[in-house]
Amino acid sequence: MPVSSHPARMLAEQILSAVENLVREAEQESRPLEVDPARARLFELFVTAHGAGFIRDDGDIDLTADGLCRELAERWGLADAARQAPDAQSAFRAEHIGKMRLLWSLMRMWMEWTYAWKRWPEFHDVPADEQN
Repeated sequence: MPVSSHPARMLAEQILSAVENLVREAEQESRPLEVDPARARLFELFVTAHGAGFIRDDGDIDLTADGLCRELAERWGLADAARQAPDAQSAFRAEHIGKMRLLWSLMRMWMEWTYAWKRWPEFHDVPADEQN
């Protein structure tokens, strides 16, 4: 995601950078993303992305699960590694496999949050006209 001075793009970049920093911290400290405090912080960032309209399929800024992972994969060099591995007939390097595992964990957290977010009204007596 190119850095821009547009407020929405700046917010999206802040969210993406915060997610990346959180994932890197968890990796460095050998803590799973699925456990607090990482889990709670990720969910806060997902809520912020949702509130800003960045997780809509038709949005200009894409911080959906796919968009988020695509951006992080690009930043971490995974996109290039994936393109080069078949050409070189070689496997991913260990560092790339580790990063892929982090992305899978992030995707699991995204799915967990999405499920809970969509079902929130069902369990909290939110009137139908106030639901998403």
